[in-house]
Amino acid sequence: METKSRTVSLRNRGFDFETFMWLFTRVSALVMYLLVLIAVVGALLMGARTQMNMADLIRWTFNTNPNHVLSTNVPDLTPWSTLFWKLTGCTFILFATSHGLHGLLSVIEDYLSNAQVRRILRILVLLLTVAMIAIGIYIVWTS
Repeated sequence: METKSRTVSLRNRGFDFETFMWLFTRVSALVMYLLVLIAVVGALLMGARTQMNMADLIRWTFNTNPNHVLSTNVPDLTPWSTLFWKLTGCTFILFATSHGLHGLLSVIEDYLSNAQVRRILRILVLLLTVAMIAIGIYIVWTS
């Protein structure tokens, strides 16, 4: 009696959009962890341990916006508003928004059976993703 293998060989799996999005979700979570670590370490190296309370440090960590250090004891805002921190903030916004809204899209795909409603909601999620990323990047670059 021959038993059927329960696994699919790598050659037969393929690399479709769903596989890419599965991989993107895992990688984007790791990138967000890395960006948070960079922001915390960077803030601590720039003097946050003596010039900020924990709430301000957390605010800075998740959105590297120099306005988050205005109300603290930071004497000079110049190091906090460099190109590096703006790019870090934009990267975090890009990954966090697309990661979260892909999760919403996964829920929509899993729980809605009407193809037309799913198609409309996919388009709305795509538009919402683009709008939220654009607003976030605008805020980072103009503040």
